[in-house]
Amino acid sequence: MEWAAWILVIALFVIGMIGTVYPILPSVVAVYAAFFVYGFMVSFQPFGFWFWALETSIFAAIFVGDYVISALGVKKFGGSRASVVGSTIGLIVGPFVIPFAGLIIGPFAGAVAGELLAGSDIQKSLKVGVGSLVGFFSSMIVKIILQLIMILLFILWVL
Repeated sequence: MEWAAWILVIALFVIGMIGTVYPILPSVVAVYAAFFVYGFMVSFQPFGFWFWALETSIFAAIFVGDYVISALGVKKFGGSRASVVGSTIGLIVGPFVIPFAGLIIGPFAGAVAGELLAGSDIQKSLKVGVGSLVGFFSSMIVKIILQLIMILLFILWVL
């Protein structure tokens, strides 16, 4: 049973890390779920208050930070609320329309379209599109680092 638990935990960690790059996958939710899989299949005994406090804090920071960092990238480059919404829609829809390339094209095109709809000229809209990519990649780097910390904490607690 313990082998099966470790296989599922590792699979969830892998899905979580892939999800940082490919946002259709659940990323931090998969990493967090791995702790419960281990607990239910092996034991919750190694986890105490500090484990759950740290992991839940990081989990919440990733959820909030993911949106905030992406939005800051758009805002830093002069984007409006419409471009933030457009970038978010593009990030969700892009990978479905154009697999893999949609990860870059989607947020960029969404931010540009949102900014154009808000009445900006093409030059400003393209600048905001670049800002959406800066925000997306910055967010991705932060998520990777924080999820690796979550996994490392889990390993340190269990071993």
